[in-house]
Amino acid sequence: QVQLVESGGGLLQAGGSLRLSCVASGRTYSSYVMGWFRQAPGKERELVAAIRWSGIITYYADSVKGRFTVSRDNAKSAIYLQMNSLKPEDTAVYYCAANRRMSSSDTWDYWGQGTQVTVSS
Repeated sequence: QVQLVESGGGLLQAGGSLRLSCVASGRTYSSYVMGWFRQAPGKERELVAAIRWSGIITYYADSVKGRFTVSRDNAKSAIYLQMNSLKPEDTAVYYCAANRRMSSSDTWDYWGQGTQVTVSS
């Protein structure tokens, strides 16, 4: 089992920045892919960014390229999502997730509880 705990969400104005954190515990296999998903009201959950514990970044959604950066700290078993130039359309619940392989679907093995990000115009 892998436990994931997110933090760092909040309310801010468009153009601002926010950093989300996710701490993993349990059977955090080094081969796992770690990802950030988000789900806006009335929309499907979508993969925003993914990274392997090795540090190789595997994916960014087109909508966040150039604005969001995913990173990891193996010593802390943590991954981060630095979000810059935030837009109202980035408003969503953001979830940290872990999976044995890379996949853009939301059928990943393990999920955090989610953290709300609200961007006002």
